[in-house]
Amino acid sequence: MKKEEEDFDAKLTGEKEKQEEAKQRWFKRIKKGILTTTSEKKETPEGLWTKCPECNFITTSADLRENLFVCPKCDHHHRIGSEEYYEIIFDNQEYEELFDNIRSKDFLGFTDLKPYGKRLEDIWEKTDLTDSMRVAVGNVGGKEIVLACMDFEFIGGSLGSVMGEKFSRAVDYCIEHRLPYMVISKSGGARMMESAFSLMQLAKTSGKLSQLTDAGLPYISMLTDPTFGGISASFGMLGDLNIAEPGALIGFAGPRVIKETIKKDLPPGFQRSEFLLEHGFLDFIVHRKELKYKIFQLVLLFQS
Repeated sequence: MKKEEEDFDAKLTGEKEKQEEAKQRWFKRIKKGILTTTSEKKETPEGLWTKCPECNFITTSADLRENLFVCPKCDHHHRIGSEEYYEIIFDNQEYEELFDNIRSKDFLGFTDLKPYGKRLEDIWEKTDLTDSMRVAVGNVGGKEIVLACMDFEFIGGSLGSVMGEKFSRAVDYCIEHRLPYMVISKSGGARMMESAFSLMQLAKTSGKLSQLTDAGLPYISMLTDPTFGGISASFGMLGDLNIAEPGALIGFAGPRVIKETIKKDLPPGFQRSEFLLEHGFLDFIVHRKELKYKIFQLVLLFQS
């Protein structure tokens, strides 16, 4: 195992050197922009600066990305999507996306503020996402793993029929290729526009995990901010290891709903990952900067 960890460190050093080269190229572009005349300058592009929602510290988006979207002042973990997690975790940011041809359908003709079908069309037009979960296979320190990750940008990362199907096909892929499975959750819960079709996924995904267990393959569940509702009531809490990012809100109903229901003040830090770790719901909390190495270590342990 020591030899494999040394190889991992060498690969990580190579990736950091590439990132530093990219950073230097970025600084050259900024310098070039400074040298232009006022008439040649354009308006500041959107997204050049980012303010931390926790401490209000303002930093450049480029620096925040380099710091893995963690606030350099207060260490707050900003919410990120599947693309960013894949870049952080997979070797050389290389991976193959699976089951990206599946799309949601308005089975019920559901309408709230707008028809569900129109809501889906708007999201597909504005983003590159096909649904609230992406599944990819790639290497972490040379060890192959299947990684499913949710995107909160797609209807709050809600659990619908497509997420359940992708999750299930990912389990089948792991069994066929004898690979470990990891899911990064970020969700508001079940997708109300799909009603019972959404709720059926709780049982479906839980049943698929029993097949993964029977095959003797590991399942790692990582909970990020926020993870609520049907996710925490099903596969979110069923990992061989349940881990989380620092400060993540995790639960079934939200703290405001619980407080209004029981008419009592909640304990400090209630439903934060640190609170859940203290009360035995999590195995450990992992900082985003250590995430890749921790996954590598876990895969080694499960394979030994």
